Amino acid sequence: MNILERLDACLTLPEDERMLLASVQNLARAQIAPRAEHYDRSGEFPWDNVKAINALGLNAMFIPEAYGGAPMSYGAYLACVREISKACASTGIIWATTFHGIKPVITYGSEEQKQRLLPRVAEGGLVSLVITEAAAGSDATGMKTRFEPQGDDIVVNGSKIFITSGDVADLLLVFGKWSEIADAKGSISALVVEKGTPGLSVLRTEDKLGLRASSTAALSFDNCRVPRANLLGAPGDGLKILLASLNKSRPSVAAHALGIARAAFEDAIAYINERRQSGRRIIEFQGIQFMLADLASELALCERWLWHVGALIDAGEDDIGIEASMLKLRASDLAMRMATEAVQLFGGYGYCKDYRVERLMRDAKITQIWEGTNQIHRQLIGRSFMKKGPA
Repeated sequence: MNILERLDACLTLPEDERMLLASVQNLARAQIAPRAEHYDRSGEFPWDNVKAINALGLNAMFIPEAYGGAPMSYGAYLACVREISKACASTGIIWATTFHGIKPVITYGSEEQKQRLLPRVAEGGLVSLVITEAAAGSDATGMKTRFEPQGDDIVVNGSKIFITSGDVADLLLVFGKWSEIADAKGSISALVVEKGTPGLSVLRTEDKLGLRASSTAALSFDNCRVPRANLLGAPGDGLKILLASLNKSRPSVAAHALGIARAAFEDAIAYINERRQSGRRIIEFQGIQFMLADLASELALCERWLWHVGALIDAGEDDIGIEASMLKLRASDLAMRMATEAVQLFGGYGYCKDYRVERLMRDAKITQIWEGTNQIHRQLIGRSFMKKGPA
């Protein structure tokens, strides 16, 4: 048993969560991984994988029991994200995005909203988190989408880009600005928009470098009339809801990245144990061993931090923004480095689509960009050490 296998064995989960994780691992190996190449080449949405995940009832793990769920720990959720993403990064982020989008409803939704919306997700519905605009990326306060109250309705106007599952989601958690509040930050509000609402349209889906089976949509809201009953919290609560949701979604993105990193590392190890150059296996060269030592050490440390942050969240800690930033930053940088080094170790073969390391390198790149670019996270981490007081 190598160090990474021992690390996996040390993950402390209750028996029911271990059994579920084992089922997810079997599903990932037997069904999801064999389909990944086809979906990457075709760019088709992986409905077969979504159906297989729903057959396990996996959405239920993050929905409270009162609304049709079978809740499990956040740590177990992160472990499932990693396993699914290791098999198919596109499928991993599709499933994780449903958690990202519905968790704010669980936390901030009214009882009526929970009764009405959560069972749909527990039964397998897809959810999308709708934030980014052409002029509002990492700085979400620059968004222009407008929420205008009109009686019992809210009229939504604006557009969004780079929305994961935006064209297929059953529910969309949309962030925009309340028309009656002037303050740029204080006006941000959150609204659940249901699929098929008149005025909501898909402008296009992106043809991407990686995660090609995960649809990424540009959306338009043209006098889109939504019941006021779908407003999450009060007008102006959106920024609070958004920041809290990012603290839960960033560790999830890190788990996604670490699934890619683990897949690249395992593929590289298997290859260089067999491939020979100059009469020796590639792994026998000292320079290669040094590279493996660095990569394995960083992978072990990142994964241990993943479980640490998961434990903080399970313990009810709310002030974990910096821990989440550190995790997302290091995990995504590692995923890109690991996949790139795997391609290098495969040599010319790594540059060809016959081996999945080529796909893993393309899939890894976005993890450094979304959920806040890594430059933003470095700024957040560094700024956290500034002493408060007069300039």
